[in-house]
Amino acid sequence: MNKILYILTFFFSLSISSQDFQGQAFYKTQTSMDFGSWGDRMSAEQKKAMKERMKPFLEPVYILTFDKTKSIYQQEETLDAPGSGGGRGWGRMWASSGGPVYKDLVSKKSLQSTEFMGKKFLISNDPDKIKWVMEKEQKMIGNYLCFKATAKVSKPKTMTSVWRKSEKQNDSIKDSAIKNLEEEYMMITAWYTPQIPVSHGPAQFGGLPGLILELTNDNTVMLCTKVVMNPEKRIQISEPKKGEFVSRAEFENIVEVKTKEMRNMWRGGRSKSIRKN
Repeated sequence: MNKILYILTFFFSLSISSQDFQGQAFYKTQTSMDFGSWGDRMSAEQKKAMKERMKPFLEPVYILTFDKTKSIYQQEETLDAPGSGGGRGWGRMWASSGGPVYKDLVSKKSLQSTEFMGKKFLISNDPDKIKWVMEKEQKMIGNYLCFKATAKVSKPKTMTSVWRKSEKQNDSIKDSAIKNLEEEYMMITAWYTPQIPVSHGPAQFGGLPGLILELTNDNTVMLCTKVVMNPEKRIQISEPKKGEFVSRAEFENIVEVKTKEMRNMWRGGRSKSIRKN
């Protein structure tokens, strides 16, 4: 760590020495949209129109509110644009972002509050499962000098991924292609800054010696565009309480089972419609 970074970190550490300090980091997220086999039946204009309609769900802004030991990561509240209501369900399915994520570094507790199929859940994450590898690369994000860290994590099961996996299997893709599709892990890259010496980050990620300002995985980029220290309006960082308590693995199993049930019902209804015609 060079002298300038050391000095900046020292003075920032003094500014957060009070137990009452609070900060907010604003993240713009971008998720690429994979149309799967549906894309083969869509024109370039149709794909463009679909992407525009889904943009509010694929490029939301999230706010991470944090203090020394706790944080809450939740989507910025916005008013829906006129005429956008029809895409809400499908948009959320594509985005698969879930609800607010709460973390307590002292108790090592990480909970995500979300709703699936009309039922509320509290999903427990295990922060110790993320084994960061500290890299040598560094870069500037805004005014902050950031360092690179990478990790290999399990791919989450979402409605989209489960549906697409079933779709590929039913289309009799070669075994080698299916094996690649079923790859269970993905690489994530984080850029963190020791200038903000807290072990917080977007979504369920954290545990580095500095705030994570950028995080990328297979199809999503989370980039911090603004940091506000000690905002005028303080926000209560509270642990969520409502919902059925489940582990991440248990929740993903529920998603897989329900999505397959929904897909089978859809395929059954489609088959009846084809036979009638």
